[in-house]
Amino acid sequence: MTRATLSPPAPRATPPRPRAHLLVVDDDPLITTLLSGVLGQTGYIVTVAASGQAALDLVGRVRPDLIVCDVNMPGMDGFGLLRTLRADSARRAIPLVFLTTRGAREDVVGGLRLGADDYILKPFAIGELVARVEAKLARPPVPADQLPHDPQTGLLSPGRFHDELEAELRRVRAGGGEAQLAVLGALESPGIDVRLGPAVAVELLRHVAQRLAARLGPACTIGRIADAELGVILPVTAVPTAVRLLHEAARDLAAAPVDLHGESLRVTPVAGIVTLTNDVLRDTAIERARDARDQGAAVGDLQPRVWDASLGHGDAPRRRRLHPGVRLPLQILATTIAALLVPFAAYWAAATWWRDISVVAYLVIVGLLLFGSLLILIESVLAPRADTAPEQPGSPYPPATAVIAAYLPNEAATIFDTLRTFLALEYPGGLEVLLAYNTDRPLATEEALRDLAANEPRLRVIAVEGSTSKAQNVNAALPLASGQFVGVFDADHHPDPGSFARAWRWLSNGYDVVQGHCLVRNGGASWLSRLVAVEFEAIYAVSHPGRARLHGFAIFGGSNGYWRTDRLHAIRMRSSMLTEDIDSSMRVLEQGGRIASDAYLVSRELGTTTVRHLWHQRLRWAQGWFQVSVRHLVRGLRSRRLTVRQKLGLVHLLGWRELYPWLTLQMFPVIAFWLTWRGGRPLDWFVPLFVATTVVTMATGPVQTVFAYRRAQGDIRAHRRWFVAYAVASLVAYTEFKNLICRVAQFKQLSGERDWRVTPRDADPVPE
Repeated sequence: MTRATLSPPAPRATPPRPRAHLLVVDDDPLITTLLSGVLGQTGYIVTVAASGQAALDLVGRVRPDLIVCDVNMPGMDGFGLLRTLRADSARRAIPLVFLTTRGAREDVVGGLRLGADDYILKPFAIGELVARVEAKLARPPVPADQLPHDPQTGLLSPGRFHDELEAELRRVRAGGGEAQLAVLGALESPGIDVRLGPAVAVELLRHVAQRLAARLGPACTIGRIADAELGVILPVTAVPTAVRLLHEAARDLAAAPVDLHGESLRVTPVAGIVTLTNDVLRDTAIERARDARDQGAAVGDLQPRVWDASLGHGDAPRRRRLHPGVRLPLQILATTIAALLVPFAAYWAAATWWRDISVVAYLVIVGLLLFGSLLILIESVLAPRADTAPEQPGSPYPPATAVIAAYLPNEAATIFDTLRTFLALEYPGGLEVLLAYNTDRPLATEEALRDLAANEPRLRVIAVEGSTSKAQNVNAALPLASGQFVGVFDADHHPDPGSFARAWRWLSNGYDVVQGHCLVRNGGASWLSRLVAVEFEAIYAVSHPGRARLHGFAIFGGSNGYWRTDRLHAIRMRSSMLTEDIDSSMRVLEQGGRIASDAYLVSRELGTTTVRHLWHQRLRWAQGWFQVSVRHLVRGLRSRRLTVRQKLGLVHLLGWRELYPWLTLQMFPVIAFWLTWRGGRPLDWFVPLFVATTVVTMATGPVQTVFAYRRAQGDIRAHRRWFVAYAVASLVAYTEFKNLICRVAQFKQLSGERDWRVTPRDADPVPE
């Protein structure tokens, strides 16, 4: 028998109103009698139980406000009672104070870990026991997962968020309309936790939640559901709306750095969305949203991912396709039929059942061809008048970052020359170099790159696990970029000295992006590389600056492009796009950004050297352009941030570009119809309109080549024969070769075919 040590009674506290109900559990009747009397005099209602099981039975009938319990009891002891209570979600919050002789350290620690709210040893002082009981009743302890708000962030606690999610699911099941659940995190959270400590990571989470609440509005419910994870309930919200709202919020968060504990931190939010339906359970919905979130985290493009049944089950079974050696000829045949036979059949059918429309079609085609030639000539004339780089920077030169994206097996032979070129660049504000690469197999080159980075403090080598695209590599490097602006390069590019300083003169004077001049440095490698070298001069020295002057905007071409870091953080690259560079350009413009083109901001790259490689490269480019045109043409025309001039430029850049490859063949169906309809009729090949059209369209290529020659960089312009060969090749076959690629690319995109072929790189340019 255990006796209590009596002490002078403590001052009587005012009894709580309403009176609290206490349950005393002890097999010693002297203890239960003593406690019943003392606690009853203090103003509490006291119930007594002699064992753990008897206490459970009483708790099942009347819930006490607090339990005072011994450990040593027959049957179910105090630890067993506590374990049972804490496992029951309905009764786990009942405060329990142990009053026992079991004072060994392992007993005390074990009881507290089971969830005891206090641990008092016998013999005990009555006044102290009463004070501890009153303290627990005045400030009742609540399990962390049942707190209404998370104590660290002030957000809804996990338990309360789960309750809100259950309520939303009940509303959906009752026919209350569609709702979405999103799970969000920041890619930087684990690194911040390790580098700056968990307190900073918590502050970052709180910052993300505040920005989300400001963007999403009061109708949405936001809570903390894990250490670095937020849950968001969007009631009465369709999937497209949820995606848009969360993407806008992610873009805002990524664009503006947050200052925490003296650190300027960039955030890359990632979100997964799942639709709440009648048949989904709470925990299932959370796991599905997490699966979608993890898919987006692997890409880092700020785009929320929507859960679908294919997530977590591997790749969807691929459709069986014909062998490429058979498929490609069939695609060429199909596009040829569509371009030639379908219009011919249309003329024949119209003439048979309605009226002859071939003359009208002829006039329209002639007019459009002349219009296309005129546009090319206007670009060529305007190119010398394009805006030039400002003479002085608008602000002092800040730190800069070069991001080099590489697929290492393909570019292992060139990457060290590239890195040496970048590390030799001089820039007044200081330049860091980030190499972000992916590889499908371990390579000895990786170890050599790590050794180089260990000896060069300005270089950081980043292996992007799971990456399958340049977009993922660039996105993975962005959170590590410390520069105020970022130059994006392919792994074979060698920028000229002074490039970063020249780029800053644009960016510090109101531009968000500036695209430089990509110059082929291996023109002597083959006849094709010479052709491509001249073509790049026509593109980067004539077309790009001429279009920028004509349209009021330029485009980012994927490499040798310089971005303000905050703008690139908000835009990102999307690996779902075959030409992620053009897609990002369109999104910059749609958001009111400014892109410049500078023909004198030069970076030298390796041109394609074989027809096979050129075919696959240009096919990807053409399909990517078509993909962008489908996605952005209408969106751009609806934008309130684009001027009328810029919208006309979008029609030219995205609409006309996709129509023109089909238009170039349309004279043939008209002529074929004239030669065959009702026995045919003689044609006068010297009709002035026909002659004028032919002369103008055929002269366009050579005229553009002349402008390219005049504006080309000196080391390319020194090879005059290359330009002559290019002009002849364009007249004979090269232009139609590229038009054919565009037509096949559209066919591939519409049929759902999406193959990424990496363009092989030679190690070094062949001496010229």
